[in-house]
Amino acid sequence: MKQKPDYLAAIEARSSRRAYTTEPIATEKAAYLQDRITTINSESGLSIAWLEDGSKAFTAMKSYGMFKNVGSVMVMKGPETTPDLFERIGYYGQLLVLEATALGLGTCWVAGTYDKNSDLFSLEKGEKLVAVISVGNVPQEQTLKERVISRTVRRKTLPLQAFYTAEGEAPQWFVEGIKAVQKAPSAVNSQRVRFQYAKEGVTATVPGNWATDPIDMGIAKLHFSLAVGGRFAFGSQGTCEKD
Repeated sequence: MKQKPDYLAAIEARSSRRAYTTEPIATEKAAYLQDRITTINSESGLSIAWLEDGSKAFTAMKSYGMFKNVGSVMVMKGPETTPDLFERIGYYGQLLVLEATALGLGTCWVAGTYDKNSDLFSLEKGEKLVAVISVGNVPQEQTLKERVISRTVRRKTLPLQAFYTAEGEAPQWFVEGIKAVQKAPSAVNSQRVRFQYAKEGVTATVPGNWATDPIDMGIAKLHFSLAVGGRFAFGSQGTCEKD
């Protein structure tokens, strides 16, 4: 892929996929994602890795039978000393998810239902494994098990107004950002990230009592940034600067 992905189209198209075909990822697609990982690591200070075969970490016992034919995974990790490590993982990991979606591949964030202690995930001293993202070719339609799992873990999407507060009337560009946030994945579709619009700028908060909250914050900030055009600073006091 030489041209820039259509990230907004990828936001619309993306859904969590847990069942993969046995067809390997095309060489050029895998190479593209690996190149993007190298670039992102250089930019972010993370140490994300591409694992060609992560199936060993997704045995029926470890994944509770929720996944099928897992092959490649993106290992989301970084130095423990990295500021806002989990939020950065969410932000840059979701960027990779959208890149993979634009390539026609299926993905799924996985924070708990895999073997974290597998020797597949060799960590350097001081590194922390935060999550993995499964990636591969998927059937055109969700499998029956995927549909059942989706109904089990997914709650009804919150209305747009539930995602933000605003001083006065929120401008349309901000609302467009929230529409993209509404489509962001989160742990068991909990949708706990909230945005605030004020004259001083746009900020985002999350309760923080779930381990996955900072990851979800990073994902939501990315979706907002892509929709409005700009960049969100990391941390609970981080603001969004529009281009």
